[in-house]
Amino acid sequence: MQDLKNISSLESLEFLARNLVEGFITGKHKSPYHGFSVEFAEHRLYNKGESTKHVDWKLYGRTDKLFVKKYEEETNLRCQIIIDTSSSMYYPKIDEPSIDNPNKMFYSVIASAALMNLFKKQRDAVGLSLYSDKVEFHSESKTTNKHHIALQSELIDVVNTPSEFKTTSSVEAIHQIASKLHKRSLVLFFTDMLEGVEDLSEIFSAIQHLKFNKHEVILFHLSENKTEFELDFKNSPYKFIDIETKEEIKLNPEELKEEYKKRSDLFLKELKLRCLQHKIDLVDLDINKGVEHILISYLLKRQKMF
Repeated sequence: MQDLKNISSLESLEFLARNLVEGFITGKHKSPYHGFSVEFAEHRLYNKGESTKHVDWKLYGRTDKLFVKKYEEETNLRCQIIIDTSSSMYYPKIDEPSIDNPNKMFYSVIASAALMNLFKKQRDAVGLSLYSDKVEFHSESKTTNKHHIALQSELIDVVNTPSEFKTTSSVEAIHQIASKLHKRSLVLFFTDMLEGVEDLSEIFSAIQHLKFNKHEVILFHLSENKTEFELDFKNSPYKFIDIETKEEIKLNPEELKEEYKKRSDLFLKELKLRCLQHKIDLVDLDINKGVEHILISYLLKRQKMF
C-alpha cells in the first residue's frame, strides 16, 4: 500500500480507508461482511397485468400456475460515530502521524473512515459527533455520497488541527448527543477515557442515556500502552505536562512504575466491569496495533442486531 504520511485530502483518506477495508475482507476465509442484499420471503399468486419480472418460472413448470417471488430487503443499520477530540487524543505528539506511527486521534479518524467505507458499501446510514469541552459537530445519519464526503472532510479537519489544553466534558456532551439520536442506532464511541480515571460513575450514567434510548454501544478505548499504562521511560527524571490542564510534575517514572501499573490495572478492571454491567461492548485498543479489532467488533455487533 502506498505510504501516505498524512491524510490532508479526501482522496488520501478514501484511499487509506478503502485499502484497509478491502485488505481486511480479503484476509478472511469466511468473511462476516455481507453487504446490502435482498432475501426471498414467500410466493404469491400473479395478478394479471403486472410485470412478469419476478415470476417463478420453475414453479410454473411444476404447477402450471403463475406465482411471483416476494423479497424482503435487509434492514438498514444506522450508525453514529462519536469521537472525543480533547487534547489528550492527540497524544503522542507527532509532527506527521501515519498508519505506522499514529496518535490516538489519527487512529480514530482512520478507523472511522474505514467503517464509513463499510457503511457506504452496505447502504447503512452514518452520522458523526465530535466533542471536547462541548459538542463541536453533530450530524444526523444519512446514506448519500454527498453526506459521506462531508463527514470525511470533518475527519480531515479534526486530525489536522490539533489544539493544546483543550479539556473534556464527556458527560454533558454525551447527554446532548443522546437527546439528538431519535432512532435506534449502533453507537461507536472513540475515547481514551482519561476524564474518568478518578471516577467512572458520571460518564457511565451519561452512556446509560444512550442505552435507555435502545441504542447499542461499542466503546473503543484508545491508549498508547507503552507509555500510558506501562510507563515505559528511561530511568531518569522527566517533566510531565498535562496537555489538557497544563499541570506539571517532575519525577523519575522508574520510582513509581510498580504503583502506577497497579492503579492502571485497577482502572481497566473497573472499566471492563462497568461495561459489563451496562451491556456495553468494550474494545481496548493499543494505537500501535492495526484497526482489524474495530472492523471485527462492528461486524459482529451488526450481525447480533439482525
